[in-house]
Amino acid sequence: MFGPLGVPELIFILILALLIFGPKRLPEIGRTLGRGMAEFRKASNELKRSINTELALDEAAAPAPAAPVWPARAEPPALTTARTPPAVVSPPVPAETLGTLETPEDTGVEPPADTEPLEPR
Repeated sequence: MFGPLGVPELIFILILALLIFGPKRLPEIGRTLGRGMAEFRKASNELKRSINTELALDEAAAPAPAAPVWPARAEPPALTTARTPPAVVSPPVPAETLGTLETPEDTGVEPPADTEPLEPR
């Protein structure tokens, strides 16, 4: 009922208070304790209310995270009948082979008949 205090303990405390303070002062002490407890509750509720108000003001003052800005959709490319082939990327050439040209005679491969030989620059 009252935490670790049971009914026999409460009766003992009331009898002891009656013997110490007397029957005339006991109601006055009870009223004073009641007023004190009411003021304590009012003060604690007011403190809770002020803390909640401060927290609400802090949350309202904090800037909200900005919504992500998505890029506008681009128009699809115009459809054409002619398509360009993708760019061909050749592998890197070692530095020692730069400046040397292979001729068909060096490789043993015959060039196709319908192509012209390359001229050095």
